[in-house]
Amino acid sequence: MPIRQLSETMINQIAAGEVIERPASVVKELVENALDAGAARIEIVTAGGGLNLIRVTDDGSGIPEKELALAIARHCTSKLADDIHDIRSLGFRGEALPSIGSVARLSIRSRTANGDSAAEIGIEGGRVSTVKPAAANRGTTVEVRDLFFATPARLKFMKGERAESSATSDVIKRIAIAFPAVRFTLAGSDRSTLELPATDGSPEGRLRRVAQVMGADFPANAIAIDAVRDGVHLAGHVSIPSFSRANALQQYAYVNGRPVRDKLIAGAIRGAFADVLPRDRHAVTVLFLTLDPAIVDVNVHPAKADVRFRDPGLVRGLIVGAIREALANAGIRAATSGAAGMMAAFRPGAASYAHPGPANGHRSYEAAYRASGFAGFDPSRSSQRPLDAGFANGGFGENDQAAFDAGSLHSADARAGQDEAAETLLGMALGAARAQVHENYIVAQTRDSLVIVDQHAAHERLVYEALKNALHSRAVPSQMLLLPEIVDLPEEDAERLALHSETLARFGLAVERFGPGAVAVRETPSMLGETNVQQLVRDLADEIADNDTVDTLKERLDKIAATMACHGSVRSGRLLKPEEMNALLRQMEVTPGAGTCNHGRPTYIELRLADIERLFGRR
Repeated sequence: MPIRQLSETMINQIAAGEVIERPASVVKELVENALDAGAARIEIVTAGGGLNLIRVTDDGSGIPEKELALAIARHCTSKLADDIHDIRSLGFRGEALPSIGSVARLSIRSRTANGDSAAEIGIEGGRVSTVKPAAANRGTTVEVRDLFFATPARLKFMKGERAESSATSDVIKRIAIAFPAVRFTLAGSDRSTLELPATDGSPEGRLRRVAQVMGADFPANAIAIDAVRDGVHLAGHVSIPSFSRANALQQYAYVNGRPVRDKLIAGAIRGAFADVLPRDRHAVTVLFLTLDPAIVDVNVHPAKADVRFRDPGLVRGLIVGAIREALANAGIRAATSGAAGMMAAFRPGAASYAHPGPANGHRSYEAAYRASGFAGFDPSRSSQRPLDAGFANGGFGENDQAAFDAGSLHSADARAGQDEAAETLLGMALGAARAQVHENYIVAQTRDSLVIVDQHAAHERLVYEALKNALHSRAVPSQMLLLPEIVDLPEEDAERLALHSETLARFGLAVERFGPGAVAVRETPSMLGETNVQQLVRDLADEIADNDTVDTLKERLDKIAATMACHGSVRSGRLLKPEEMNALLRQMEVTPGAGTCNHGRPTYIELRLADIERLFGRR
């Protein structure tokens, strides 16, 4: 077949294959055009998921009548001068409108601020109509009907109306975050109305717009980011580690105001949260990168969702460093979602008025308590049983009342600590320890909340951070065992441990070969105290086997530290003294990342007094 020049319609349809993937792509291109025109209000209407109708109306500067024909011509644009490296607008390629018109029925009606009347032009499957007068207010209305009617094969790849409408909503929300001063409205017969009122460009206004898109609970669980390095400015918000999602759909990134889905930025966010989130959880982020347009290439793909940085290491280092510093400086914070879950779990159910018992309808104190399901406490062994004694004697005498009062006063004094220090502790972030329940959970009280701490998860994080700090500053102090611990292992595991003996020694664990299939442990980290050496060594061998060939040295050391911390921290089931519980709380308050354990689980949950009062109907 001889070489020939393709027709203009065919060229536009080929371009549409890259630019116009689905209805959401059309909405994105048209909304970006409206924003480049300086619009303050943008209204989007769809039908049939966008396949039947897409109408975008704005109050921007409009298109002069004499330029309407150029607006739908290929590679015609008002947004780009002669320098491709100085792109300061969202659109610049001049492909969107002709591409849409080649696969759909497109009409553009526009009026400028100084125009006496509006004008309209249409294009249907690549065939352009003449410009004619029309009636319209200032701005532009672009209407797209029967998308992909000219390329029916593309229609077979479209999803259902609900999926296409959801994709359109995501596009609008993603763009709206970057333009808080613009009002967005998305409506249609196939969907409920989405309204995003305008705020302003201040940090507070931008955060209000973020709350409109991501939910009102995000600002309460977010940390502000503001950092500059070598002319690159990073701003925005990231969630605290305990406020995470099962996917990365709520990670929004912008480069010079342009929404992007960049692998470098996504990888940097994942790396910044590596120590505080499990692999299957993702942080919620809104990050804005501002830099010289000359050092970033946005002309990578026609959809303009990918970018390339001249110095990717600088950008990655800025994101990772800024997020980690913000997490470290944020102090200890619990996600508000944890309190909401606790309130849901505590919500009382329907009361039962029928109960088993003696014929007279009364049950003993012990029977009633056991029937309630609290098997952890046996009233028959309690030293204070005033109620039971009163009922056994058929009444409440003076001696019983005195005993009851004494028991109550003693309990209150114990809770208060009988000194002024308890009042001081109430003002701390995690308050004063009041009790330990189920040998694993510390119950603490602040001035206006109740705090429940998972002692194992909390101490695991504390030990892990201590190990990391020691690793990167000096060797971990060790304690010599009276008798070396001999651990039998497969030969390959023993070899791996021997190869990493110097690394382990920095953690305070002295390991050496002891024959072909064993190792001898002569010293253990002193900060771990008594620990199961056999299990620790076997877990370390597995950890090194899994990560020796895929992770960097620092990541391998941190993983080893995490394993050592998990096995050396306070175990569930260990009874703690009041001073030990308070010491754990104080250490948590000054340790970065103490809101989650090494595996990303929350270490504590805080329930506000106002929430507790609502549970009891006091509010």
